[in-house]
Amino acid sequence: MNGRSTTRRTALSLPPGLPLAEWSHLGRQIFVIADSSAWWLGDWLIYGRSHYPDRYKRALAETSFDYQTLRNYAWVAGKFHPSRRRDKLSFQHHAEVAGMPAGAQDEWLSRAERGRWTRSELRKQIRASRRVAAEGAGSSLVQMSVVAERRVRWQKAAEAVGLGLMEWIVLMLDEAAEEPADASG
Repeated sequence: MNGRSTTRRTALSLPPGLPLAEWSHLGRQIFVIADSSAWWLGDWLIYGRSHYPDRYKRALAETSFDYQTLRNYAWVAGKFHPSRRRDKLSFQHHAEVAGMPAGAQDEWLSRAERGRWTRSELRKQIRASRRVAAEGAGSSLVQMSVVAERRVRWQKAAEAVGLGLMEWIVLMLDEAAEEPADASG
């Protein structure tokens, strides 16, 4: 910081008369920290799950983190080896494509980089692409009944990664279908 700004756990105090350029620079730095934190938390959980399988849930309980949110961070982080993560795109960009096969992930992330798309624009483009594909291939209706508690839990998980409920359900089913060996293991 510039010595005039102060940070506390619950506040950022900025001096009066802070120049626009400094204020903008500070905002970009804060965004990088916030966005990086999602990756870091995901990687932290993956590490804990693999190195401390009997203790990581207890460690999580001792933090103030929402378990489902952390699981979603870990899910996205696990889908992207650090070498495949795009510095120019946010964690949320990656979350939008995490349920896709790796080749499709890379294609959509490349498009987002080239087009300088926001996460919302990436989502819009993916949905438009799926609509076109569904119209060309025909689609079928699947109905199912679930207890309200499960639906609420699914809705929270979808929201945590910035997806609508139906889109999240389809991504989870696609992911499960891609890795059938994991289900038996």
